[in-house]
Amino acid sequence: MPLSQQTVLVTGASSGIGKACAEAFATAGARLLICARRADRIEELAASLQTEFGVQVHGFALDVRDRAATEAAFAKLPEEWQAIDIIVNNAGLSRGLEPLHQGSYQDWDEMLDTNVKGLLNVSRTLLPAMIERGAGQVINIGSIAGHEVYPGGAVYCASKHAVDAITRGLRIDLNGTGVRVSTVDPGLVDTEFSNVRFHGDDSRASQTYVGMTPLTGADVAATVLWVASRPPHVNAAEILLLPTDQASCTLVHRDNQEK
Repeated sequence: MPLSQQTVLVTGASSGIGKACAEAFATAGARLLICARRADRIEELAASLQTEFGVQVHGFALDVRDRAATEAAFAKLPEEWQAIDIIVNNAGLSRGLEPLHQGSYQDWDEMLDTNVKGLLNVSRTLLPAMIERGAGQVINIGSIAGHEVYPGGAVYCASKHAVDAITRGLRIDLNGTGVRVSTVDPGLVDTEFSNVRFHGDDSRASQTYVGMTPLTGADVAATVLWVASRPPHVNAAEILLLPTDQASCTLVHRDNQEK
């Protein structure tokens, strides 16, 4: 079924990769469900997509960490939005870059509750209907941090390793159901990610990309769109997407000046 006939859910759609994914699916003519914690941004994005691309968009505020709220939000969707064909589990964040023994419990809870439990809450809520229909796709936004570990990133990396394990386990659990499970794992992407990690410290966040050319949200979104547009018998199970300047979590080529 072409994307123009499918309903796509994007979580964490208010900025960065999530917003770029919503825009990419809109260019393909998909019907879009978009959600995030920031209701004002979701409302603005929904209006923009409808105006620019002429697609149907239903936006709503949702904190995926809240299991009861997640279940309620999807249960009360209008009937015409109930059949979701593609889930893009994008909602996620990183907090802090301290050694584990200096880490913040609050930062840890926010990462684990969003990156792991939030993904589980959405998937558990929506998968039974996909299985019943015998079709659908789950695309999880992972990270190179789900493949490697770097200094100061123990808990964030653990959360993304969990996303990788959940993705692989879910693919096994859903084998034979007709539901595909994929992950797109980016390296350095120039979004609000670093600003969020450093609690709004713009100066520190800007240093993340100095002297190298990172991915953009649109680069990741184009890959997600490609994964979603494969024929039903093809599952692009796992894609590690890196900027050319990046070879690993800790090996990044940087010029003396910004490119």
